[in-house]
Amino acid sequence: MLQTSENYMALRESHPCFGGYRNNKGRIHLPVSPTCNIACRFCRRCENLFENRPGVTGKVVAPQEALAILDKALVICPEITVAGIAGPGDTLASDDALETFRLIGKKYPGLLKCMSTNGLLLDEKADEILEAGLSTLTVTVNAVKPAIEARLNDYIIYHGKKYEGEEAAEILIANQLKGIRKMAGHGMVIKINTVLVPEINADHIEQIAKEVSEAGASIYNIIPLIPQGKLSGCAAPSCIEIEAARKKAEKYIDVFRHCQHCRADAAGLLGGKDISDKLYSVPFGVPETFSHG
Repeated sequence: MLQTSENYMALRESHPCFGGYRNNKGRIHLPVSPTCNIACRFCRRCENLFENRPGVTGKVVAPQEALAILDKALVICPEITVAGIAGPGDTLASDDALETFRLIGKKYPGLLKCMSTNGLLLDEKADEILEAGLSTLTVTVNAVKPAIEARLNDYIIYHGKKYEGEEAAEILIANQLKGIRKMAGHGMVIKINTVLVPEINADHIEQIAKEVSEAGASIYNIIPLIPQGKLSGCAAPSCIEIEAARKKAEKYIDVFRHCQHCRADAAGLLGGKDISDKLYSVPFGVPETFSHG
């Protein structure tokens, strides 16, 4: 079922990740989330200045520092309409993201607030997310079958316990779909990200799109795999494979086609110059690889 709520249609005009380049709106990602609770086999979180992909930032900052960075960004790029948090870890694995959104809401109540999460804690953190005043939510759902999900993640850390294989996948998928339903039931506009790994989930895209749409998601973003980590031997999808996956998904849900593999500290206009190098006064950039935990 295609979702066409008034909130979703309004976001297409004000949020670059819903309207793409045409709405000439900017966004900033504030890198405040230091830890993660899932070991994705394709993920490699780093601190550096040269990689343009999710999971990378120049440095992780504290909530108060993030607010000061936002102050500066709005002066340099007044087109920014969205303050987002997309890592470099998971936004619900620590309290930093929600605390940052509370600070932003007090100082800039007119800014849209957007958060990305793997969804493991989405259902149980729903009330806190709503209280923080988020405008939209992105959930990464790479499979809705445990046997497929287990090929994409090594383990999860859930309530202090490590789960592996299909047991971990069952917990993750159940929590993701339950959380999406709950947030959609409260009127939250939800975008789904799926990392396309041709040899693992390419034939599964249609089922993912169908189930997340039925759960209440409004838009779907297919992200091509960047071969790295334990999936460094897998091939990235070709343009033909990406478009084929999008065609399958759009039977059930609106599909976003302007993803840029944004860093966790990206800022500025989509398709325009990134301004993140102007926002951090302290030099940084020593490469470091993090493990999930």
